[in-house]
Amino acid sequence: MPERYHPVLVVLHWVLAACLIGLLFAGSIILAPVANDDPAKMISFRLHMGLGLVTLLLMLLRLAVRLTTSHPPRIDTGNTLINRLGPATHWALYILAFTMALSGMTFARASGLPDAVFGDGAMPAGFDHPARLVHTIASRLLMALIVLHIAAALWHQYIRGDGIMARMGLKRR
Repeated sequence: MPERYHPVLVVLHWVLAACLIGLLFAGSIILAPVANDDPAKMISFRLHMGLGLVTLLLMLLRLAVRLTTSHPPRIDTGNTLINRLGPATHWALYILAFTMALSGMTFARASGLPDAVFGDGAMPAGFDHPARLVHTIASRLLMALIVLHIAAALWHQYIRGDGIMARMGLKRR
């Protein structure tokens, strides 16, 4: 078994981390408080939706690479619950990222947003669709899991001292 993850997986991990954190920040801090009739919202939506689609494609590629490459063995913490939480959290990150993309596309399409953002349609007055609630809830859960993921990586690296972060580096496998 390799000591590190595949280099493509590593690069996708860090690129997707930046994309997801950027999208979550933009959606909750930049887009949410701006009125729909503000022209700045249209520009923000273009960026958010465009990056969201790119992120979805990169997530699909990352999942394919993850499923088809060998990876380092799991680190045994000596605690069965923690040993199980790691993999469960990683899969939950995938599920929530895909939920974000699909719910975002669903409520955007249902409200006519793509026609307004990428075409010449009118900006919808509101976004009243059940998928918007899913998008919002998934975003909050994803934020919490990202914080947990970062805290766990730091705990492994600096408290346990097991060098786990080196596995997501670009040195030779």
